[in-house]
Amino acid sequence: MNLFTESNLSAEVLQAIGDLGFVEPTEIQKQTIPFISTDTRDLIALAATGTGKTAAFSLPILDMIDDNSRKIQLLVLCPTRELCLQITKDIKNYTKYLKNIKTTAVYGGSSIMDQIRSLRDKPQIIVGTPGRVIDMIGRKALDFSEVRWVVLDEADEMLSMGFKDDLETILSETPETKQTFLFSATMNKEVERISKNYLTNPHRISIGSINAVKKNIKHEYYVVGYRQKKDALKRLIDSNPNQYSIIFCRTRMETQEIADFLMQNGYAADALHGDLSQAQRDTVMKKFRLKNIDILVATDVAARGLDVDSLTHVIHFSLPDDPEVFVHRSGRTGRAGKDGISMALIKPEESRKLKQIKSETKIDIEEKKIPTGKDIIKAQVGGVFEKLLTEHEDIFEFDNSLIPDLSNFTKEELVHQLLQFQLKDLATYYKDRNDIQQQEFNRDDRGGSRRDRGRERERNGESRERRERGDRNDRGGKPRRKNEDMVRFFFNLGKRDQLKKVDMLDIINKATSKSKKRADIGNIEILDKFSFFEIEKSYKNEVLDGLTSMKFRGKEMRAEVAN
Repeated sequence: MNLFTESNLSAEVLQAIGDLGFVEPTEIQKQTIPFISTDTRDLIALAATGTGKTAAFSLPILDMIDDNSRKIQLLVLCPTRELCLQITKDIKNYTKYLKNIKTTAVYGGSSIMDQIRSLRDKPQIIVGTPGRVIDMIGRKALDFSEVRWVVLDEADEMLSMGFKDDLETILSETPETKQTFLFSATMNKEVERISKNYLTNPHRISIGSINAVKKNIKHEYYVVGYRQKKDALKRLIDSNPNQYSIIFCRTRMETQEIADFLMQNGYAADALHGDLSQAQRDTVMKKFRLKNIDILVATDVAARGLDVDSLTHVIHFSLPDDPEVFVHRSGRTGRAGKDGISMALIKPEESRKLKQIKSETKIDIEEKKIPTGKDIIKAQVGGVFEKLLTEHEDIFEFDNSLIPDLSNFTKEELVHQLLQFQLKDLATYYKDRNDIQQQEFNRDDRGGSRRDRGRERERNGESRERRERGDRNDRGGKPRRKNEDMVRFFFNLGKRDQLKKVDMLDIINKATSKSKKRADIGNIEILDKFSFFEIEKSYKNEVLDGLTSMKFRGKEMRAEVAN
């Protein structure tokens, strides 16, 4: 099957995917569509993210669904809300001319009652996240007794996120006669166990390997100390003008911090992480897809389901622990036949982690020097001409008589003046700024030098400035406890939520009110979108439990230990 028209897909499905510009199937689609159309066995399909798996499993099933029945026949389970919504959107596009087939998404972070009401349409297809599907089963809102097909999409990610028990509970609610299709990027032990317990004599399809996920991606890394990582990131962005990129961070806190840094420096950027409400996440993703912002700072989990084909760069602000996650991140660029660039900022003590990534993925990652101010201006000039020569759309009209007499300028002089005007602010910024010195990997990979460990402490919030801020706490009078007696929390509200220190003190006292002894509170730091506070270690669980039932100005509160 080299063309979709050579398949056994119905005229209605072919018309729908034709409207979407589908002509040639991807490799996973070439092998999966004929199998599902003709075979009754279960299936394990191993393929990387972004290879067209949704069409691979849904197109042949759509032609086999009984559209006269109002029972659920296809259940698709996936790890995140974003992926759930993306799959639902794709299937609805594929059923454009199949008017009697209905699809409903059920996922956390949105009103469960609204989703229950949406089931009144009697959909034949449910796409859901495991947690919300379990909730729906508990409320008797979903009946899987006549399900014919179950798809476990990104099964490895669902298991790594702790959905093993949920998956087993959901699968036990489905008929033994169903076909189960397991799609995964990797075949780890947990995925293997699930497949043995819940798939019967499955056929296997494997497309490529992590060693050859993308040949059209250039991989680079830059060695830089933690204190200079933000400045180095800014230089990488400035030296790659006209980029459309995702910056990956390890934690929600780091994600928001980097996004704030970029926005404060004038970049069209925003953050995507688990602290945002579903409405906020939808808004950010819409802005990114429409290119109203061209830099998205995200955690790995939050970026799942973000299907964008035209990314030019992926930047690893922090390296992941798993080499395959590095591959998945990088694979978000270089799609649709285009070239892409993956850039990693690496601390001097991370040589062992980089070596492991290189060894397990066989990727050639080239060390590069952090761009100098001169490098950046040179790249920016090229970026101006790239835009000038490729974008010819007339946005507005004006009278040519408004153009002054330029006959006294040569072409080169005129271009020189225009570039000076265009790049004046950037050139001024880098003119007197020292370039970042390239660092080398530490010999001691286990912990780095004393200086590097000190920098790591600063990242964890123990900066010299804070340590020297005084030995009295914010409640006035008591000597501060030693740092090792305190635990530091990240708190999801900040100044924009009208939170003040006195409010934070009140919240902490209420959360620990069941204790006979009043907790010692350390430093409180209220930032724009989030905050930090310190409290005695023995009150850690009390704070975590107490905050879950409290609200501040109608907003839910959440704290987590800051690492």
